Amino acid sequence: MTKADLVDKVTSLGDLTRRDGEVIVDTMFEAVIGALKSDDKVEIRGFGSFRTRKRNPRIGRNPKTGARVDVPAKRVPFFKPAKELRDLVNADAPKPQHHPVPPPPVHVDAHHPPPM
Repeated sequence: MTKADLVDKVTSLGDLTRRDGEVIVDTMFEAVIGALKSDDKVEIRGFGSFRTRKRNPRIGRNPKTGARVDVPAKRVPFFKPAKELRDLVNADAPKPQHHPVPPPPVHVDAHHPPPM
């Protein structure tokens, strides 16, 4: 789904113009981006939460030349889906079934029976 598809979905919900739908979608995205920029967390119940995680500085390699490159520390956005969203996405997936493993067969030698 693209941003344009999302705008179309919003505008189809009522008597909104396409411009109204764009404003709603843009406002939502800007609010999430603004909160993440200020190192705040965005939590949408039943959907998930957005937050930033810190990546430590490291030494990388240029894949073309193999030269070492210093990669600075940075914050990256991270999304954690809510349990409800995970359940909805996996609603059609088959449930794992527990099949007990039968014990290995016991070999009994007819000439040497096991002790009692």
